[in-house]
Amino acid sequence: MAAVQSHEDSDENLYPIAVLIDELRNEDVQLRLNSIRKLSTIALALGVERTRGELVQFLTDTIYDEDEVLLALAEQLGNFTPLVGGPDYVHCLLPPLENLATVEETVVRDKAVESLRKIAEKHSSAALEEHFIPMVRRLATGDWFTSRTSACGLFSVAYPRVGPAIKAELRNMFRALCRDDTPMVRRAAASKLGEFAKVMEPDFLKDELLLMFVDLASDEQDSVRLLAVEACIAIASLLNDEQRKELIKPVLVNLIEDKSWRVRYMVAEKFTEVHTSCDYFLGLQEVGIPYGVRRIYLLKPFRERL
Repeated sequence: MAAVQSHEDSDENLYPIAVLIDELRNEDVQLRLNSIRKLSTIALALGVERTRGELVQFLTDTIYDEDEVLLALAEQLGNFTPLVGGPDYVHCLLPPLENLATVEETVVRDKAVESLRKIAEKHSSAALEEHFIPMVRRLATGDWFTSRTSACGLFSVAYPRVGPAIKAELRNMFRALCRDDTPMVRRAAASKLGEFAKVMEPDFLKDELLLMFVDLASDEQDSVRLLAVEACIAIASLLNDEQRKELIKPVLVNLIEDKSWRVRYMVAEKFTEVHTSCDYFLGLQEVGIPYGVRRIYLLKPFRERL
């Protein structure tokens, strides 16, 4: 009698889960969205093994939906680590998030990358090399520009915790993305260059990263060049005074005097940060010129553009 009662209780517990999974397949978008928002409830009821083996697999195989549903799914999966059994099993969340990182809608891709960055922290160094890095490779070399743009946001979270050989591979992959044929990919690389610079060893800043920066700052597309301004600020803060004068000064002056008003506008908008990180770049302080005069000198290129 007790066994029968236990079986009935089990069926009762699984009934609402079956309903929610049916809603994931429903033609009504709102029902699907509601079900996605209850994914944690489904996972808790299924348990970690069935969540890994059934629910995550189901979600991986059915990543074709309205953008609103996919956005909610990308957000939910970023918080799924405890629901799949903790850090030892977090790699099972990579396939659905990898799929979401390749879709056409930008906000969905961005949310998928955000979740991937979050769960990257849960991987051990060995798991990063075994599972996360192969995914970055696939995204960075994908046929569609959408996957390559998403890859740009994953380098800085993986780089500090992998071995020297994989670090070299990541630097080479990022350099290739900086020179990608598609402007959207180069824009993504430019927007993430600064954060990548912050986790890169000093030995590689001058020899490798600065070459990427120069490429992006002289790109034929002004939409890429303007994003190089922010990278310039981040990189300059990592260099010594002589390196800033020698390596950053020529590039920054070109950006200030760029033919595109959008690039000049970006430098002006980031003026405070530019001045803070590049205080020595014009070589004025060491010859005794006061701070106020240096500011006027730095403002001169802008005044000429007004």
